[in-house]
Amino acid sequence: MKKLIAVFVSALFATAAFAQAPAPQKAPAQAEMKAEKAEVKAEKAEAKAEKAEAKK
Repeated sequence: MKKLIAVFVSALFATAAFAQAPAPQKAPAQAEMKAEKAEVKAEKAEAKAEKAEAKK
């Protein structure tokens, strides 16, 4: 019985330590991707405007 209680207590400490670990940094990578997509959109719009202007 003492071993079982010891396992539960150690598991409690392990989960508490895991809960305090810093979160992985995923937000900056997503922000970079959004910025790149915005740049590509702007370039496409520019190219489209140039083509329309060239046709005139």
